[in-house]
Amino acid sequence: MKQQIKYFWIVVLASSTMLYASTTQIIDSISIYHNLSQYNFKIHNYEKAIHFANKSLKYSQTTKNIEAQIEKNFVLGKLYFDLKEYNEAQNYFEQSFQLNIKNPPDFNKFKAIYFAGYCAIEKKEWNIASLSFAKADNLPITPVLKKKVNLLLLKKAKLYFRNNQYDIASIDFERLLVNADPTTEKISIEEGYLYTGIIALQNKKYLVALDFLENALTLNKTTKNLKSKENILLELSKCYKGMRNYDQAYSYLEEYHLLKMHLSEIISAKQNLEKFKNFKRDEEYKTIIKKNKEQQQKEDVNKYSKLINILAVALITILSLLSLSLYKNNIIRNESNKLLKEKNQELIVAKNNAEKASKARAEFLSTVSHELRTPLNAINGITHLLLEEKPKKSQLNYLTSLQFSGNYLATFINEILEINKIESNKIELESISFNLKELLENIQSSLNKFALTNNNEFNLKFDERIPDYLIGDPTKLSQVFLNLINNALKFTHDGTVSIVANLIKVKEDKAKINFQIIDTGIGIPKDKHELVFENFSQGSVEINRKYGGTGLGLTIVKKLVKVLGGKIKLVSEEGKGATFSFSLPFKIAESIEETTEKVTNYDEEQFRSKKILLVEDNKINQMITKKMLENKGIVCIIIDNGEDAVKLMHNHEYDLVLMDVHLPGINGTEATKQIREFDDTVPIIALTAISLDENRETLLSYGMNDVITKPFIPEEFYTIISKYIAN
Repeated sequence: MKQQIKYFWIVVLASSTMLYASTTQIIDSISIYHNLSQYNFKIHNYEKAIHFANKSLKYSQTTKNIEAQIEKNFVLGKLYFDLKEYNEAQNYFEQSFQLNIKNPPDFNKFKAIYFAGYCAIEKKEWNIASLSFAKADNLPITPVLKKKVNLLLLKKAKLYFRNNQYDIASIDFERLLVNADPTTEKISIEEGYLYTGIIALQNKKYLVALDFLENALTLNKTTKNLKSKENILLELSKCYKGMRNYDQAYSYLEEYHLLKMHLSEIISAKQNLEKFKNFKRDEEYKTIIKKNKEQQQKEDVNKYSKLINILAVALITILSLLSLSLYKNNIIRNESNKLLKEKNQELIVAKNNAEKASKARAEFLSTVSHELRTPLNAINGITHLLLEEKPKKSQLNYLTSLQFSGNYLATFINEILEINKIESNKIELESISFNLKELLENIQSSLNKFALTNNNEFNLKFDERIPDYLIGDPTKLSQVFLNLINNALKFTHDGTVSIVANLIKVKEDKAKINFQIIDTGIGIPKDKHELVFENFSQGSVEINRKYGGTGLGLTIVKKLVKVLGGKIKLVSEEGKGATFSFSLPFKIAESIEETTEKVTNYDEEQFRSKKILLVEDNKINQMITKKMLENKGIVCIIIDNGEDAVKLMHNHEYDLVLMDVHLPGINGTEATKQIREFDDTVPIIALTAISLDENRETLLSYGMNDVITKPFIPEEFYTIISKYIAN
């Protein structure tokens, strides 16, 4: 309806202009043909629009008006460009540029060559487009032209983006961000941030995308461009969704919908305002026409009076139709808003239910794995004590099997807890310097014996270009390698297993490294590639029965690699081995940070006649721990609650305290805090089956010196105690 009114008045304006020109006989053919061309284009009469544009060009050629030829060639090119006839458009743009090539740099020259490049983009002729834009880049540019040329650069970047040429578009958007004046070109910079963020988001670089999008949103507060803000909010919602931050994603999505409704109301108001302005301009124009008619031809008064009456009737009719249209649109908008609110409420309920289910699952698995540790500690501890008492040969096999089963169950519980920590975002990454080559060589050395068990050749291929020292999390990285290499060695017999580390690139203080674990084992069928990364899955029941295992190793690997900043890939065929690969970013370090060396062995003489206070409420754990300590000549005093432990520490001196975390009354952490108020020298070591909500750093913050995790490995147990007793 708006377009009908607009074109109605254009007809009146064009007709009146021609009438006025004929009566005054002041005719500029170039201008008239140009106006007629534009008018016919607006009413979609493209054939006539091109016809009059050609006439305007020919007239400028006849009069040898070079400036007019430059302009009219560009106008014809723009007409064909808007009609998507890019071959014709490109010819006219290049002709406009050639006519202007010897003149000093001006905006017409930049405009013509940029639009020639736009045509090449639309035709997907990337090389020709590059040549066109190279011409523009070689032109000298003045500070006055810079802002206008930046707008052409922005359109170029958008066209590349629309045609899925994201790499080129990204370069142009970054160039725009560097060149644009932040004081006068805020809108261009805002769009540069927005589109660069979208490209990063499509490449799943969520942190990079988030940085650009937040910059765009910050700048939007100054530009107050509501349409741009709508796009920014939607992309931010997608970004947080990709990062699995669903609360933040939903918050931006809700803000986006509210702004969208607000924009709809603003657009409606602007349309009404534009109609009012058009009406006002038309009234003023009618007054001018009336005066001209009275001056030029008094006999046309009657004709114009009739025209005014017709226009008045038409205007009343149009306004009536507009009012009806606005009323209907308002009803439709209200219904849409109501439906949108209902759907949003359903989404909120579904989101809350999903979060509750996920939390309940995590808490259940955490509780089960935590509670299993205490009886498992008893099983492993008693097994260790029995093995130390020189059992009979017939009993040794049983005890060895029991020890293996206990260790296997401990590994299984630890893997469940590790998965829960990752999924609950409670995993903490270290950022320390380490030697990657030394790390891989140590892993290879520790698994050489396992490789020989299946008669496998075990190789390490290390790219010597990799920097000596890197900054990252060597513990998590070792966990990834150990899981992958253990699998490769387990499923390969009489074959080869290789660890490969290659440098991809080094940029400034960062290095990107690709890792591969390659084996010649049984391989994995293509239809099982995704399945092997799922919880408790090993591809098939037969493989589980033959090779054993929990089916959690690859799940942990996939999640840890993602946390470390990479993505695990699998290439394999059944019977032809398997290749697991991933690439990770690291910061480059100058040297390895100095760390406190861990004691790896102990002298049993250090234990003789030492007094240790054991605070433990579980009777079986009391018996096992006391027996293990007494076997080394240590005097062990047992207390089963935190309150009595604090009182006892007031009146007695001990060489070390073993403090269980979960105690009746005050727990071990609170007891430790109270002891530290009057004794900050005695070593206190936590004994705990660490759950999902606990971590080593939290326990140490209460004043504990170290942590021993249940079920503890005897050698590690003695080593840690020796470290503090020796000091």
